[in-house]
Amino acid sequence: MKKVLILGSTGSIGTQALDVIERGDALRVVGLSAGGSDELLVEQAREHGVPVVALAEPAAAERAGAAWKGEILAGQDGVRELIERTKPDLVLNAIVGSAGLGPTIATLSAGIDLALANKESLVVGGELVTALAEAADARIIPVDSEHSALHQLIAGEQPGTVTRLVLTASGGPFRGRTDLGSVTREQALDHPTWDMGGKITIDSATLMNKGLELIEAHHLFGIPYERIDVVVHPQSLIHSLVHLNDGASLAHLGHPDMRVPISYALNYPERADAPVEALDLAEVGSLTFERPDTETFRCLALAREAGAAGGTAPCVLNAANEIAVEAFLAGRVGFAAIAEIVETTLSALPAEHPGHFEDLFAADASARERAREAVEAIGPTPMAGSANGGGAGR
Repeated sequence: MKKVLILGSTGSIGTQALDVIERGDALRVVGLSAGGSDELLVEQAREHGVPVVALAEPAAAERAGAAWKGEILAGQDGVRELIERTKPDLVLNAIVGSAGLGPTIATLSAGIDLALANKESLVVGGELVTALAEAADARIIPVDSEHSALHQLIAGEQPGTVTRLVLTASGGPFRGRTDLGSVTREQALDHPTWDMGGKITIDSATLMNKGLELIEAHHLFGIPYERIDVVVHPQSLIHSLVHLNDGASLAHLGHPDMRVPISYALNYPERADAPVEALDLAEVGSLTFERPDTETFRCLALAREAGAAGGTAPCVLNAANEIAVEAFLAGRVGFAAIAEIVETTLSALPAEHPGHFEDLFAADASARERAREAVEAIGPTPMAGSANGGGAGR
């Protein structure tokens, strides 16, 4: 039986992973972690018989200690200790944002296989993370639906046969729009296909999520940026494609249900039953595709440029985006300002070569400081501060 540790178990990926695990008998949960959702984490621990958990927020850990008799580890050191103490066969990193980089480093350093739902680990860490995995002889199995699809499509191909990767994008809730100045918080959080957390949903609306996935795919599969394309596919039924050297193209199709890539990553290299219906193409009827509008959705272009620049540029991109999205969700800036903040921060901090992970943490801190300055300089738009715009209390 494979022992699984889930980091970020109270989020969308984490809760679906627990659903996948409890439907079979090949996987066993040995530990759970969350940021500050102590009540749900304790409930999960009781339900799955987990003896030890970690909470990144010390206050949440204290609350959990008063409600549960199991062992509770606190803070970022607690998450790392959880990895050491539980000795899992596989760690699912479903932490949101750059906070997931530290646990990724700890997992791979211990030679433990990593099911990676935290794309920021590769966006920020890139070459250093993949080099660490290779040195430790640990596998990185992607959980993002697009990268899971590519992982499956590429697995049976010989080196040199894959000529291009194609990532598909739903287009988000504003596909076809060219004026994003009046976008509200509620509109941006209303994704047409996927049910995700707030930060990822906003990234999908700006197409930054696809930009981050572009960088992630480059590092996962070693394909140059000029051979990775993005195509908008509103039905979200084709999750990715590969083009081969003989002119053939292979596509991975399926209903947009994250339990499919989660099950694949947790059970790899085996496959397990999942409660998802097979796709009926006759019922679907038609599939449509279009090129992304990178002038309106500037974040996708910025991500490609940062990826091509390399070094600390993707780290700066990610940090600035996290600050900008946080400010938008709090009603402090408008939706269109997200790309502006990211671009301003990238321009202020030219790419440097990171020799160690500490260099990345320093670049992240500098980028956040610059991005906060940009937020203050832009200030809220009338829409961002309105009742419909969803201010900080919404």
